[in-house]
Amino acid sequence: MNNITGFYPSVRVDAAGDGVVSQGGGVILTEMLKASGITAGLSEVLGPWRKPFAIHNPGKILTDLALSLATGGDFVSDIDRLRNQPEVYGLVASDPTISRLFKVLATVRPERALVVINKARATARAHVWEQAGEDSPLHGASKDKPLIIDLDASLVNSHWKG
Repeated sequence: MNNITGFYPSVRVDAAGDGVVSQGGGVILTEMLKASGITAGLSEVLGPWRKPFAIHNPGKILTDLALSLATGGDFVSDIDRLRNQPEVYGLVASDPTISRLFKVLATVRPERALVVINKARATARAHVWEQAGEDSPLHGASKDKPLIIDLDASLVNSHWKG
């Protein structure tokens, strides 16, 4: 049973085997989005870019795109995997709707769009780290003992013709 109380449905998990979904692992991610407040924050700050009679919320569109990437998507069109699981992800915008949002964000004060998106992200991150308490990456960090994030990564392109 699903109850949509926000941007993403509340999914009940049981062992009965009824209502099986292939993207069940995405439930953890949608719960994180709810707890962090990022979708609500993005929705609020992107309000000025939303068309008056738009059905889809810009904040949810952006978090849906992030979910698509986090669950293995490579392209914007891969969001259809989320669209096919409404019991987990709710109503997901169509590819043309996503393209229109990109166009609006890229052409109508794009520098302001980036500022407000970054502000919403920072607010959500601060909320999550505050909730984490002593487990927060910032716990104990100071000017004399800064938080150091060491990122090592290699991008490897591979092609298969089969």
